Amino acid sequence: MAFGQRKSMKRGTRKPSHLSRGNVLNDLGFSPSQAAALRFKAELYQAILKVAKKYSQKELQVILGESQRRVSELLNGKIASKSVDKLHYCPSRLGIKAKARRPT
Repeated sequence: MAFGQRKSMKRGTRKPSHLSRGNVLNDLGFSPSQAAALRFKAELYQAILKVAKKYSQKELQVILGESQRRVSELLNGKIASKSVDKLHYCPSRLGIKAKARRPT
């Protein structure tokens, strides 16, 4: 084989080991109420992150009243340990208006 050429490798096709029902949280075995809470937390985090990325970490420390470590965790998606109450605090500090909607 000449330099710069790559040998074409045919990849085998695999059948999925699990068929999805369209909602990954249901597929993972979460109850409907747990799935709704996790979806709400994820949507809330996305809204926070969208606005928070406009600021530096130092600015966010002042705005949110949090340590650099906590701000870094928030920006890096480490929200598993964050309560919904804690995440609710952030949007109001960032000027995000909350909108309630019914599940579809």
